[in-house]
Amino acid sequence: MQDLFDRILENKGPLGKWASQAEGYFVFPKLEGPISNRMKFQGKEVITWSINDYLGLANLPEIKKIDGEVAAEYGSAYPMGARMMSGHTEFHEQLEQELADFVQKESSYLLNFGYQGMVSAIDALVSKDDIIVYDVDSHACIIDGVRLHMGKRFTFMHNDIDSLEKNLERATKMAEQTGGGILVISEGVFGMRGEQGKLKEIIALKKKYSFRLFVDDAHGFGTLGKTGAGAGEEQGVQDGIDVYFATFAKSMAGIGAFLAADKQIIDYLKYNLRSQMFAKSLPMIYVKGALKRLDMLRTQPELKAKLWENVDALQNGLKDKGFNIGGTNSCVTPVYLNGSIPEAMALVKDLRENHGIFCSIVVYPVIPKGLILLRMIPTATHTLQDIQETLVAFSAIRDRLENGTYKKLSAAVAAAMGE
Repeated sequence: MQDLFDRILENKGPLGKWASQAEGYFVFPKLEGPISNRMKFQGKEVITWSINDYLGLANLPEIKKIDGEVAAEYGSAYPMGARMMSGHTEFHEQLEQELADFVQKESSYLLNFGYQGMVSAIDALVSKDDIIVYDVDSHACIIDGVRLHMGKRFTFMHNDIDSLEKNLERATKMAEQTGGGILVISEGVFGMRGEQGKLKEIIALKKKYSFRLFVDDAHGFGTLGKTGAGAGEEQGVQDGIDVYFATFAKSMAGIGAFLAADKQIIDYLKYNLRSQMFAKSLPMIYVKGALKRLDMLRTQPELKAKLWENVDALQNGLKDKGFNIGGTNSCVTPVYLNGSIPEAMALVKDLRENHGIFCSIVVYPVIPKGLILLRMIPTATHTLQDIQETLVAFSAIRDRLENGTYKKLSAAVAAAMGE
């Protein structure tokens, strides 16, 4: 027998082992200044491509005004207690109805946090007799929710409808034995790849198989569809989504999330969603702030139009210069390069220090070994000048990666880590 902490001290995990080299710069960096297209990193101005403020709401005067007014009126605590006990207000109800209307569902329910809410929603929707079938590239919050499931679960290959159908066949046979049902989980937009989930094709399988569909549309809400109602609206299948989920942390530039579905389903979740039943209510500053943000989504389509002007300019510019941006059909813009983790560190440092470009770096174990993913999030606040400077910088760092410059610069780090 060993002390519980022995394992932790010996094995810090695939990302934790890099902490001494990465923390404070590559991970847990400190961006400072007003949230915008350009911020400060370690005292220098950088073009920021890592802020999920899609519509550029975060620093708008009208947003800061409403946030300040609500804080002055209510403070940061009201209402106190869980919704079921003492934390319920008419404004929570108003926001829920407006969100439901916006995403074309009958009812909705507020969540304090997206991650927490997703985990709890999966737990509440299924019993031990039910079977979950989910996309293998699902977000960590979905994976953690599935881990709570005491019944069977199967993954299907990413956006692979043939793989989904094979797993639905397996799940159907099993459900016939257990007497349970089937929950299929996908995403409206996959946050790393930028690919929309194949919701139209998944929903078409309902003609052949009996299942309910749960969609995480955190990156689609506010950015896709004619009105901004998300990937389901974009693909013309919003009605086929049985439970719709989105957060305020992206397009709404806030904190919180919501579930939307038929009223009977939402009523069930209200009384069985443990993460909300036993947690403090979403404070008024976020509720009334979300009402204002949602109003701007509805009434100012020019925000989404500007976002997509920048998305198209960035993605077309990258493709014109021969960069691999995968199959993205959303705002999320991945750039795939070949290289090791130490090379990735040298590359990103060059981008930040010498080119004034800040974007997220994604490496193994999030993606396969040997790949470097630079994930870019265009927003409505970016300018064409930002995009042009970024394209020039990316061409320069690709040349240095391919000619071995970063390999030489990272040799000491690689040796220290046994790479």
